[in-house]
Amino acid sequence: MSPAPPPVPGGRTPEERAAARLEREARRAAREGTRAPQPPPPEPRRVDPPRPARAEALRAAPVAPAGPSMTADARIEPEPVAAQPQSVPPAADGHRRDWLAEARRLTRGGDGGGGRGPGHGRTTRRRRGPGRLIALGALALILLGIGWFLVSLLQPFKGAGDGARVRVTIPQGSSLAQIADRLEQSGVIDDAGFFQLRARITGHSGDLRPGSYQLRKDMSFAAALDALQEGVPPDVVQVSIPEGLSRKEIAPLTGGLRGKYVRATRRAPSLDPRDYGAKGATSLEGFLFPATYELKKGQTVARLRDQQLAHFKSNYHKVDLSYAKRKNLTAYDVLIIASLVEREAMLAKERPLIASVIYNRLHDDIRLDIDATTRFAVGNWTRPLRESELQNQSPYNTRVHAGLPPGPIGNPGLASIKAAARPAKTGFLFYVVKPGTCGKHNFAKTDAEFQGYVNEYNRARDENGGKSPTTC
Repeated sequence: MSPAPPPVPGGRTPEERAAARLEREARRAAREGTRAPQPPPPEPRRVDPPRPARAEALRAAPVAPAGPSMTADARIEPEPVAAQPQSVPPAADGHRRDWLAEARRLTRGGDGGGGRGPGHGRTTRRRRGPGRLIALGALALILLGIGWFLVSLLQPFKGAGDGARVRVTIPQGSSLAQIADRLEQSGVIDDAGFFQLRARITGHSGDLRPGSYQLRKDMSFAAALDALQEGVPPDVVQVSIPEGLSRKEIAPLTGGLRGKYVRATRRAPSLDPRDYGAKGATSLEGFLFPATYELKKGQTVARLRDQQLAHFKSNYHKVDLSYAKRKNLTAYDVLIIASLVEREAMLAKERPLIASVIYNRLHDDIRLDIDATTRFAVGNWTRPLRESELQNQSPYNTRVHAGLPPGPIGNPGLASIKAAARPAKTGFLFYVVKPGTCGKHNFAKTDAEFQGYVNEYNRARDENGGKSPTTC
């Protein structure tokens, strides 16, 4: 017989300790109203009959107390019970752990009571970061736009202008928009729209005075407004001479100056018409350059005449006369043709066309028949011409005499002089005012075509009560 197994330390077998532990858990569960944990079922195993020595040992071992326990060799099936809250298995330290509460605490931020855990603030800041950047970017764009608008309107870095001086004429009755456009086109200001806004904001939109101003390019809005509010000095006389006017028509514009303009413009020591090919010129007609002039009040008309002649020389020097010379025309002939073009052309683009008609008729020995020459001869620039005036025998009347008149019939501007020096190349021999327009012409190459345009003009004039059928 084999000797008996040595006693278990502590006097209790593992089975007894497990049974005791289960009994304690059952009593604790009864007190707390939860179901005691059940031991996992043992794996089935084969049980051999004990040998005699082993049976003796088992008989000598103490018997575990009755209760919900199981022996080493028998499996106890748990009885079915009603659904109850699952008990929380004890932690390693012997205390139960509430896994559901722990899960809630972790998902809510780590404090178990819905509070924000240590990392919650950092997560929120990261989540809100892109929206905050977009808002800051939009705010920056708004601030930049406001800054650009204020700089464009107030122009803190501009002053009285640092460019070349320019002459700007503001006609009587000009609106704020018209004044702003003139200043922008002359380069005095850089934006007509902001100029108008600045004038309205400062309350000076109605204080701008007409006149001829000597301004600088690239002026600030404030400097330009100050100049236009101040106006022309009271001791200055401004004489604005439009293109094409004759000496007699200019004379009434020279008020405030001493002397008689017509007499003063017969001749001058500073210019001799013979230098330009004039053989029998009796005056300076054609050489008195049209522009706006400023003189001190009380100065003589001779001073105005000298300024006009100086401007004529500087401008006529820019004209290319090579084409006219090939047609055997002198510089004086070009000036005469230019005076005719200035009176006949209402549209700038028609100047070279009208000049071509004059050249073509001169080449073909056709009388010019230009009404403007007849009006110059009889001094009638406003009312309809009478038949007797059309037959006036003045050498200036091209309805009676062939070729060019003996001299200019007015004082042309630079554009008409250039057109007279180099006309368009056309086959036109006639032109007639087109009804329903403001000075536009119908051009014709043949007499039949011309007569058709004349009939159209006469019908429109009759329908208009005998008045010119234009829309000016």
